[in-house]
Amino acid sequence: MSENTTEGGQQLLDEAQRIITVRQLLEAGVHFGHRTERWNPKMRTYIFGARNGVHIIDLQQTATLMRRAYAYIRSVAAEGQPILFVGTKRQAQDVLISEAQRCGQFFVVARWLGGTLTNWKTIRQSVDKLRHIEKMSEDGTYEKLTKKEVLQFERSRAKLERNLGGIKDMPKLPGAIFVIDPNREHIAVSEANRLGVPVVALADTNADPSKIQYIIPGNDDAIRSIKLITSRIADAAAEGNKLGKQRAVDHGDGDNAPAPIRVTTGGDGPKVELVSRRTQLPTPEAAATPETESKAPPTNS
Repeated sequence: MSENTTEGGQQLLDEAQRIITVRQLLEAGVHFGHRTERWNPKMRTYIFGARNGVHIIDLQQTATLMRRAYAYIRSVAAEGQPILFVGTKRQAQDVLISEAQRCGQFFVVARWLGGTLTNWKTIRQSVDKLRHIEKMSEDGTYEKLTKKEVLQFERSRAKLERNLGGIKDMPKLPGAIFVIDPNREHIAVSEANRLGVPVVALADTNADPSKIQYIIPGNDDAIRSIKLITSRIADAAAEGNKLGKQRAVDHGDGDNAPAPIRVTTGGDGPKVELVSRRTQLPTPEAAATPETESKAPPTNS
């Protein structure tokens, strides 16, 4: 019994270390907070201390909360729910785009348009406009327009693509949003809170943790810190995608079973028919799946 307990504990430890380690967080500079005068007292519980006027974040807590966020994002992705990556600060943009695309999710990195979540219907209309312009450029419509009209459409397309390109393929409201710097992205956080969409966020010492359901306390300014945390969130989403596909395959096995067949005899010889699983049939002369049919005893001639 004790050996099983020890083995189970080791497996949990290995899984935790696989997701993130304190050393990785330390090397990426995740522990550096803001200057002590720029803090939010609500973040006190996540602060280890201060050094040279800068708050130091408790990385033991960060590691634990990162693993909690990882498990949650994985579960959301496994259920087939979209995950929206949000981060408009310059050092976060390229990282969020590449990581969101890597795990097949969605992103907003240029500007958060008010109502992106709370007025989703209107946002979808703008996306439809973008798709319409894209179609015009591909089907030859541009050739029938003047250069000035084409230029106007292209400017409109560039603006829409910049603001909506990362969510134009998102089929519905996200199951969760992942935010870099919730203070900067306060409108996105507020909209998610209003709709009950859980917020996962890399939050520095000036953030308000009461608005974040899955907080990851850490440096939200340094590119190495942003890249480390974002890559782990993307790993969780990718892992969840695989789990969801595997569940779909497992649940679909029953539908892939061989269809039963019915064999009838008549004046023209034996006749074989596939039987619908939903059809109630009268008792046939012989009914079998392909496997059992091959094992049937030969008839005497």
